[in-house]
Amino acid sequence: MTRMRVAQVTRPGGPFEIVERPIPDPEPGEVRLRVEACGVCHSDSFTKLAAFPGISLPRVPGHEVIGRIDAVGAGVQGWSIGDRVGVGWHGGQCGHCDPCRRGDFFACHTTHRITGITADGGYGEYMLASPAALARVPDALTAEEAAPLMCAGVTTFNSLRNSGARAGDLVAVLGLGGLGHLAVQYAAKMGFRVAGIARGAAKAPFARELGAHHYIDSQTQDPAAELQNLGGAKVILATATSAEAMQACLGGLGPRGTLLVVGAVPKLEVPPVQLIGGNQAVRGWYSGTAIDSQDTLAFSALSGVRSMNEVYPLARAGDAYERMMSGEARFRVVLRM
Repeated sequence: MTRMRVAQVTRPGGPFEIVERPIPDPEPGEVRLRVEACGVCHSDSFTKLAAFPGISLPRVPGHEVIGRIDAVGAGVQGWSIGDRVGVGWHGGQCGHCDPCRRGDFFACHTTHRITGITADGGYGEYMLASPAALARVPDALTAEEAAPLMCAGVTTFNSLRNSGARAGDLVAVLGLGGLGHLAVQYAAKMGFRVAGIARGAAKAPFARELGAHHYIDSQTQDPAAELQNLGGAKVILATATSAEAMQACLGGLGPRGTLLVVGAVPKLEVPPVQLIGGNQAVRGWYSGTAIDSQDTLAFSALSGVRSMNEVYPLARAGDAYERMMSGEARFRVVLRM
């Protein structure tokens, strides 16, 4: 077989097109993956709309990729044909350049490839990747289970383990969707005292099923007051994409508490006096590098954290994308090749 199927975007806002292309050969310093599964992420809209600097069309989206190496370019060391690997959107982030060293990952991405955005991603049967982007995938995880962990998983896991919270601290997770349902599981497995916050009393059993010790219904309760009744949150992990919901929780931070934002909102109003008086902080967090993804996969396999997914075939990439964008998916969407 010398050709592969991919789902590509050829014009901004246009439909996904299922086309055949030649299977690419890896250049020196690259590997080729036979893709097994790829998560469908909201950030794929950057590709769909051509709304990212440096993007050119046609482009194959997808940055939650799980597959096996089936070809290795010259000069690649430490990776072999048959290795089971994952690739996230940090497709070539080096970790060594000046922007990386100062934590300015977006500046790094202006010169390094971004999987599914400035380089073709996982909405296809094969793809090329830099060895620096690879994470080893434990056998305990299926491809479909592992795929969303390459973005949604590493974002929540990595933010929590770098949040400054310690076992026993109160950690609140705002939102129980694609990010939040993973965040609650990770927080509980890390030994935090977990409060889930969402809209509607009907979500309480689900929050507790995920591992939450407390549930706050933001429709009928004041989240800030409820968190203060529990002693004040060391961390509020904001996964919901609502500035109003984040602002309603801010008063629930305890002394030296942090609102950790992973849900993108255009504007957030923060009361400086509260932050000063409580020695509090508002902090953003992006996903992480390949080793962070590898740690996420290993922890998930060890602790039993699993993504809840709806699975589609590659031929229905457009339907899968629209399902994800609708916000109705429970809870992540994955393409199976």
